[in-house]
Amino acid sequence: MTIFPDSDRVVAAIREAAEEDILPRFQKLENHEISEKNLGEVVTIADIEAEDRLTRLLGDIVPGSAVVGEEAVSKDPDVLKRLRGRGPVWLVDPVDGTANFAAGRRVFGIIVCYLVDGIARGGWIHDPCSNRTAIAMAGEGGWYNGERLKLSPAVPLEQMIGTLNVGFFPNRRHNAVRDAAKRFKEIYSYRCAAHDYLALARGEKHFSLYRRLWPWDHAAGVLLLAEAGGYTARLDGRPYQATGREEGILSTTDQKSWETIKNYLMRAEPD
Repeated sequence: MTIFPDSDRVVAAIREAAEEDILPRFQKLENHEISEKNLGEVVTIADIEAEDRLTRLLGDIVPGSAVVGEEAVSKDPDVLKRLRGRGPVWLVDPVDGTANFAAGRRVFGIIVCYLVDGIARGGWIHDPCSNRTAIAMAGEGGWYNGERLKLSPAVPLEQMIGTLNVGFFPNRRHNAVRDAAKRFKEIYSYRCAAHDYLALARGEKHFSLYRRLWPWDHAAGVLLLAEAGGYTARLDGRPYQATGREEGILSTTDQKSWETIKNYLMRAEPD
């Protein structure tokens, strides 16, 4: 039998990290508190301290659970192997959208996902600046700030708004896909998975196509969308799995829209 964590305690832990480790440093970071962990990727003291706090607090909520945090994996890639084991595991992205946060932009969030035997059972996406949290528990629906999530109704391609990462496609097809994307009403990205998934789950977008599949970026958002009635799959039709790193997942408000977008983009051919 799956043991679900106390969602109120999870939200309290997330908000504590936001209030103690993240918000006090927002737009106040010193140069020495920002560093580059990988080429083009920054990390701040807020990421590190928030993850440390969440690792401790979440572990207390479900004794014996493991934690896989983005910053821990950055230091030791073997931490990612914990996802392959049985039992409860927490996925933590302490500051999703770190580049935005470091630049003083308000588009960042905290993402937490609870998995049992590799299956997402609970997901939380928190916007520290508004102090609002989206929550999804498997089989119980998706909620944002206490109200049930409502997706956008299905619309034709010409009316769709979404996020599109052309990097999923081979280099020779990039220009063709960019040209094909002009048919959509609007394409934009917050450069923050937390806010992109919130926009989709709240009916502000119709789809997102991602290439980079770090599990802490997507597992909670995919569950949130599913519990709101949406649909996510790899472009080959196989389901998304938090334990996999295969490139490319398409999330949409419904399966028919998924098939329409997938078929349209896959037909885009280079000159």
